[in-house]
Amino acid sequence: MSKPGNQEWLDDYLGSLATQRKLSPHTVANYRRDLAELVQLAENAGAAAASLDALDHFHIRKFAAQLHAQGLSGASIARKLSAWRGFYAWLAQQTVLPANPVEGVKPPRRAKALPKALSADDAVRLVAQPNPRKDANAASELCNRAMFELLYSSGLRISELVQLDIRYAKENGHESAGWIDFDAAEVQVTGKGSKRRQVPVGSAALQALSAWIAVRPALVKLDPHPLFLTERGSRMSARLVQLRIKAHARALGIPADVHPHMLRHSFASHVLQSSGDLRAVQEMLGHASIAATQIYTALDFQRLAKVYDAAHPRAKKK
Repeated sequence: MSKPGNQEWLDDYLGSLATQRKLSPHTVANYRRDLAELVQLAENAGAAAASLDALDHFHIRKFAAQLHAQGLSGASIARKLSAWRGFYAWLAQQTVLPANPVEGVKPPRRAKALPKALSADDAVRLVAQPNPRKDANAASELCNRAMFELLYSSGLRISELVQLDIRYAKENGHESAGWIDFDAAEVQVTGKGSKRRQVPVGSAALQALSAWIAVRPALVKLDPHPLFLTERGSRMSARLVQLRIKAHARALGIPADVHPHMLRHSFASHVLQSSGDLRAVQEMLGHASIAATQIYTALDFQRLAKVYDAAHPRAKKK
């Protein structure tokens, strides 16, 4: 009795997926396509590897590397490896295999996406320009201006912003996690890992905060501590800040999908561009590791590369 061939194995395996595991026709078709690619790669590797039961760990690693070189994403390669691994688990029940050759083979790491930052012009326009809508609530606009200026001035996380109190307080079971120190021109915040840090606040943000604090008493109701309040007098929520900053950017015609963390990215990128002091940016952002801050050097290099491509006479594309 002759040994089954690749196609017979694949047909039997795919049939088991449809009848025993009850996978959808669409899912089975995806498995068929991924396994057909495995057969093609094995045949391209030569006669010694043409039979699927002859493949080993090194063949599979080589195939994954070939797919990566062809431009296939890490996610797509991971899906193929998963399909191949399942097939070999089934094949081990049909014939003698020394080991599943796909076990331990990992797809290439996905490239880490760079943070999205606004240009300096757009960031300043976002935090400095009032809402063009004439029906905007005056107190809310002053609150928005103060929040947006502070986000960009000090690179705060949204969670750090909304937990700020107007001043330090420890009373009736409440202790401030963060507050503004006008005399020192800095903000005290409690970041990740309950680590407290002090971050400078720029003059434009201090002016915006002063304007907001002047009208804030009219909104104070039950809780006197929060720095930023809604129209109902409750502490500002992260979700409401997100909605407000998105609406403000849209009203100003800023094309980016703006969110509060984008101002943190913009703060880090722009300070690093101007100062080149990575350690200082790390400290102000509250990063435990310098590696988390180094991503902004890549963002800065990306900006420089664009300037170079646009300006250098031998770099311009024809």
